[in-house]
Amino acid sequence: MQTLLNTLYITTPLSYLHLDNDTVRIEVERETRLRVPLHHLGGIVIFGNVLVSPALMHRLADNGQSLVLLDAHGRFKARLEGSVSGNILLRRAQHEKANDTAFSLNVARACVAGKIRNCRQVLLRGAREAKSEEDTKALSRGADDLAASLRALPDSADLDILRGVEGEAARQYFSCLYALVRVDARQFFVMDGRSRRPPRDRMNALLSFLYAMLMNDCRSALESVGLDPQLGFLHAVRPGRAALALDLMEEFRHVADRLALTLVNRGQVRDSDFTLHEGGGVTLAEQGRKAVVVAWQERKQETLSHPLLEQPVAVGLLPQLQARFLARTLRGDMESYLPFLLR
Repeated sequence: MQTLLNTLYITTPLSYLHLDNDTVRIEVERETRLRVPLHHLGGIVIFGNVLVSPALMHRLADNGQSLVLLDAHGRFKARLEGSVSGNILLRRAQHEKANDTAFSLNVARACVAGKIRNCRQVLLRGAREAKSEEDTKALSRGADDLAASLRALPDSADLDILRGVEGEAARQYFSCLYALVRVDARQFFVMDGRSRRPPRDRMNALLSFLYAMLMNDCRSALESVGLDPQLGFLHAVRPGRAALALDLMEEFRHVADRLALTLVNRGQVRDSDFTLHEGGGVTLAEQGRKAVVVAWQERKQETLSHPLLEQPVAVGLLPQLQARFLARTLRGDMESYLPFLLR
């Protein structure tokens, strides 16, 4: 099993990262705030206006460690990496299988099944722990709707039908997610469905920020096993779109969803941690971003039982494991891709 390497997230504006022997030194206003040995890192993610020395960029590229640039709100901007690595035979198999309609549909169906099943588990758990009968009914009804979506998956004869089932399941899921929010926090964290570009409420802003970090982790996992993150099976291929990373993250969206709910319900993220913009857009403010990044890193260190390996696995390692299962499926070592399923 591959050792889980940490990702260093930099959210403080005007921070300066530079190489100090084999250590990354982070300075703010010429004061050293942190030193991190390079061998402890799998990559660095920076938010907004952060400076990085050319020497550090070169070392990261030489080491095969990624440098990801996001804007201040967590939207992907660019990625610096060294020479393309990985098994060319694996990538060739990936491109060949992408043209195999039946294979693509099976992988896409597995991704959607994992997403819907895991989201349903979130609702079922919420229904068991709900404080009111009204919330219990709303969550149980939502879980029943998702169960119906799961039953419809085997009859999805093509990708368009499958995407329609996934879209309807997502609509049903987000329509009852409010019932998982603490009652006294709902006035600030109410959701009227999923919105993005820009998010229209605080909960959507929080989810978008978490999804951006999850997306980066999934893309890194795919690249680490030699797969092309741009060529997916469920999501349509478009220039600049990491379609396979989007495919992989579907079965892990519940991780971000549950963390968002935990942060809100425990008061670790408050309504004051967001900025409301003219035109209706909402984004996380700097202090809110810091709290979420810390919580995300802590969540990745937690362990759970993997249904296939039947042993404890760090949450942050799950995308790596699933990327390897996908690679084995493409090589023909596994009969079909099996998504991660939450117990």
